[in-house]
Amino acid sequence: MSAAADFSDIPAFDVRAPAYQRFPFVFNSPHSGSYYPKRFLAMSRLDAMAIRRSEDCYVDELFSGAVALGAPLLAANFPRAYLDVNREPWELDPRMFSEPLPPFANIRSPRVAGGLGTVPKLVGEGLDIYHGRLPLAEAASRIEAIYKPYHEVLTELVSRTHAAFGYAILIDCHSMPASIRVGENGSRPDFIIGDRFGIAAAAALTEYAIALLAAMGYTVAHNKPYAGGFITEHYGRPAHGLHALQIEVNRGLYMDERNLQKTSGFDQVANDLTRFVRDLMAIPEQYFGSPPLAAE
Repeated sequence: MSAAADFSDIPAFDVRAPAYQRFPFVFNSPHSGSYYPKRFLAMSRLDAMAIRRSEDCYVDELFSGAVALGAPLLAANFPRAYLDVNREPWELDPRMFSEPLPPFANIRSPRVAGGLGTVPKLVGEGLDIYHGRLPLAEAASRIEAIYKPYHEVLTELVSRTHAAFGYAILIDCHSMPASIRVGENGSRPDFIIGDRFGIAAAAALTEYAIALLAAMGYTVAHNKPYAGGFITEHYGRPAHGLHALQIEVNRGLYMDERNLQKTSGFDQVANDLTRFVRDLMAIPEQYFGSPPLAAE
């Protein structure tokens, strides 16, 4: 069996595209996948609930309004515990595998040290996923069959958008635990906007996004503790008209983290995010000095 066979009954990811793309925005939800292959579950030492603790539950649904407004959304069906596409392709922990890793593997990143590499070792609360070491072929199969095709599709979406509009803005959509606190007073942010400390997006775009959410009454932090992962850093090239922002939504706003069920706040957050997306995509063109955001 292989990673390709794991997703023979359901695609590993979906592109949810409007009939006509009206804006140079691409939305991406890489961690909201909730299809756990039986083979993967059999390999894991965790039960069906614990294995989901790294999942960005319902984030693809929260941002689904972007599609009706005229922008594509790429969403994973595979779970983050199985494969994390917000990492380098070979960002792996050598202690997880029964054979040596290839010399090009990144084994020393902080994410690997934290057990959260391309093939994660741990789920959210520091729980080991596997009983023991994995064959290296297992990681290679997931990378070749799912990771690389995912990024090929994301690259195509961004490139096609850039070609059509003159620039492209990638919004990488995530969620965070309700326990996250920031600042000296330990306040709980409702959202965190990450732009890799100004490297991945024009400052005006970041400021505009923060201002929109703040105007709705939400508490918004910037870059701390989440500045964006591999996707934000890799795709964000503002000097070339490629901007990337990561948005983290506090799970406490819309779900119960104990049972992973939606709460009564879900519809309000989803509606607010649809309004946020609409207003963000209407950002005045002078913020970029480029052609109008909406295609004629």
